[in-house]
Amino acid sequence: MPSERFVDALNAQISKEFAAAHQYTAIAAYYADETWPQLAAFFYKQADEEREHALKMINYLLDTDSAVNMTGVDQPKTKFGDHIEPIKLALEQERSVTVSISELVGIARETNDYRSEQFLDWFLEEQTEEESSMSDLLTVAERTASVPLLLEEWLARETPGAHKD
Repeated sequence: MPSERFVDALNAQISKEFAAAHQYTAIAAYYADETWPQLAAFFYKQADEEREHALKMINYLLDTDSAVNMTGVDQPKTKFGDHIEPIKLALEQERSVTVSISELVGIARETNDYRSEQFLDWFLEEQTEEESSMSDLLTVAERTASVPLLLEEWLARETPGAHKD
């Protein structure tokens, strides 16, 4: 069974994952309202992935007979100055999640909880992909700022953050 410290930290992470899903849904709604269908679809998909991450964590706690203590999430940001600002927010959010997942790994190591550390390996790899995806999207958004519809076209044909061989 994971340590109480790890369980508490993972429960806090579950709230962060749901908060990320909530924020991505708000970003998607912003883009849908602004008639950016590719960006809206991209962020709705991101929201689904964040909810999936939270559910994996909940299931891990249940599988290890640990307590699930869910908390509420803050209201997401819904107003943005331009079409690039939500992407910057998303990248900041992904970087923050990477730090908190790394902190969870540290707790697992400190408490010799090898099973939890192994469980978190998938999340570390996922965070690398998530940061890459948002970074790529931001780069293209900034590069196409003067002709923003090029970003929509790019999203229609590319998968940001996909592994490059």
